[in-house]
Amino acid sequence: MSNERIVVVGLGYVGLPLAVALARKFEVIGLDRDRERITELREGKDRTREVSEEELKASSLRLTDRPDECGGGDVYIVTVPTPVDAQNRPDLGAVISATGTIAGLIDPQRRPTVIYESTVYPGVTEDLCGPEIERLTGLKRGRDFRLGYSPERINPGDCEHTVDRITKVIAGEDAEVVEQLAEIYGSVTNAGVFRAASIKAAEAAKAIENAQRDINIAFMNEVTQIFSRIGVSMWDVLAAAGTKWNFLKFEPGLVGGHCIGVDPYYLSHLAQQHGHDPQVILAGRGTNDGMGRWIADTLHERRGAKAGNALVLGVTFKENVPDLRNSRAFDVVKRLKWLGYSVDVADPLADPAELRQEQGLELTQPEGKRYDLVIGAVPHSDYRDLPDDQLEGLLNPGATLADIKGMWRDRSLDPSIDRWTL
Repeated sequence: MSNERIVVVGLGYVGLPLAVALARKFEVIGLDRDRERITELREGKDRTREVSEEELKASSLRLTDRPDECGGGDVYIVTVPTPVDAQNRPDLGAVISATGTIAGLIDPQRRPTVIYESTVYPGVTEDLCGPEIERLTGLKRGRDFRLGYSPERINPGDCEHTVDRITKVIAGEDAEVVEQLAEIYGSVTNAGVFRAASIKAAEAAKAIENAQRDINIAFMNEVTQIFSRIGVSMWDVLAAAGTKWNFLKFEPGLVGGHCIGVDPYYLSHLAQQHGHDPQVILAGRGTNDGMGRWIADTLHERRGAKAGNALVLGVTFKENVPDLRNSRAFDVVKRLKWLGYSVDVADPLADPAELRQEQGLELTQPEGKRYDLVIGAVPHSDYRDLPDDQLEGLLNPGATLADIKGMWRDRSLDPSIDRWTL
């Protein structure tokens, strides 16, 4: 075990699992400015559901919301969010804030390494963050502190591709830093590390990983819209096309969250900074951002343009996670309301207070209620496994059951139900 002291800044979906994993090998402090979050974690409660109560209570990880308890670290790892603003421009506020916090903690005698895991466009680590530390401290990069980058690859709700099972891409400003990162990350993952050619190459790798998925899903969403015009379900098309050995098995749907729905805008921002018009990237984003509206409009037309009461099952950004950030299910809700529907929303994992604060919506318990339109928007296990009689019990006579992700396609339901899927 190394005697390096590591501070992980930001304890969300990415930072907490990483900090817990590192704490098995190193002295680790987890810093998060949310005092309530720290209190919950000390009690063994992780609202993201990425780390179990047993793991938290057994971990040697020290938790704090006080930066003054984190000075003198040998390694600082930044794992804060990188969203976009209302105009879909990169919002680096959290990264710059974390950089400022770290700047106040650096002991140049220890010559610490500052590692960024947050998804950014190429150049942010070296051209923005490094100079910001120098500006705030008067210290010099290379002499007093060093920079590294290792893009996060956490997939919320994914129990297979956890931080201890994935290949970690690493990069540093010199060979010594690269080997330091290889030792740190190599000690916590059994999949090994990949030494990227440069920090910018590592930043770019993460940016295109999610942009590639976004573009492929956009293609699926566009052809879904085409085939719907001739009454062909995309799920039937995929079942046939998927038998070819080299077919890429992407699926249509609502593309949200804090990665796939955001990171392409970082890449397009870089392109525009350097005079390139990113047509493919932005076309994919446009298609995916418009999918919720298309679904609502299609269902409204299917129902003869007669608004009624509707139930949307699932409002988190993906199945089996409680995260509401950038969920495109809200696009469906807002459009239905605009079309005149009275809309209830339900979700077994969403936090009611967060939903109320962020979206002005209240969670409903739909049992005992009936609707003209029921939309399975997010395939949580609770909804995927909903018994036939309970599913049918949500529907008024002549109602439409819309199954966005095809989770009920194989159900033998009452034939009088109007069923629709992508």
